Amino acid sequence: MPTLLQLDQVSKSYGALQAADQLVLSVEEGEALAVIGPNGAGKSTMFNLITGDVRASSGTVRFKGDDITALPAHARARLGMGRSYQIPHPFANMTVYENLLVGAIFGGHQTERESYESCAEVLKITGLVDKANVPARTLTLLQRKRLELARALATRPNLLLLDEIAGGLTEHECAELVKTIKAIHAQGTTIIWIEHIVHALLSVASRLVVMNFGRMIAEGDPHAVMNDAQVREVYMGIPAS
Repeated sequence: MPTLLQLDQVSKSYGALQAADQLVLSVEEGEALAVIGPNGAGKSTMFNLITGDVRASSGTVRFKGDDITALPAHARARLGMGRSYQIPHPFANMTVYENLLVGAIFGGHQTERESYESCAEVLKITGLVDKANVPARTLTLLQRKRLELARALATRPNLLLLDEIAGGLTEHECAELVKTIKAIHAQGTTIIWIEHIVHALLSVASRLVVMNFGRMIAEGDPHAVMNDAQVREVYMGIPAS
């Protein structure tokens, strides 16, 4: 499959703090990639560097073969990047459907007519049809998580970045969300998913990356990586024998 995203020696520093340290990563079209690591490992920083929420101190970000290192976040969204955030921040006084229209028109650069149809389809995929006309502020946590996912999907992304979208959910709610993410991936959307709920990740991802102190310390088959002695020590606190 063609390469969709490439990070080449990408770093981000804040004074003496190295939040991302020479990251090298290739993601193929249609892949589902999982990312784990302890708090402060640099996972969200990597997402920010991919989406343009922060600028890299050095290195190159390529998307669909083009150098996008200098592009702002809104331009990257229009190229086909969608992202959810750890804490949902919908437009609280807008309806669910209106939230999606904002994403479709301003993030996905769709016409008004296009956005009506595409947003209706996203409501179906994310299980929010019956909530389309209610204010976003009235939603439960699971529904807000679904709306966060739906807003990203409304931009019609080629690459969907999920940042701890299952956090705070019950086991049942997490299982329902995983079903939705699997369905999105099955339709051809490339996914990079940061999550602490490892069993959810392993049910979707075909490759796993582990980060620590801004660096990638392991990469490969998810089950093999989880059994790596260094990963078990860093991520699960299990001393290497």
